[in-house]
Amino acid sequence: MLSIWEVALGIVGMGVITLLTRAFFMLPKEELPMPDWAKQGLRYAPLAALAAVIVPEIVMSQGQLIDTWRDARLYATAVASAYFFWRRDILGTILSGTAVMLALRIGLGW
Repeated sequence: MLSIWEVALGIVGMGVITLLTRAFFMLPKEELPMPDWAKQGLRYAPLAALAAVIVPEIVMSQGQLIDTWRDARLYATAVASAYFFWRRDILGTILSGTAVMLALRIGLGW
């Protein structure tokens, strides 16, 4: 069984490592040299990370690709995407997707 000192040392150690890794880019006095192609690629990193998290939630169920069109997530995603490209409004996008999802899940039992 671990002693209180070992637990405290582990927590402090993880905190220090987390602080250093998150503050790594803020520690140098001048900007780190980076090729232009890397800077250009990093512009798309947040979008790629978001897509990597969201897309499997939309097209998969319990680790398997969905095999039916009767899935409310598909229609909610389509409506929310269309609304966003039409109005460029995040709140309306969330509300429209949620409204379709609730209507299909509660109304039709999907």
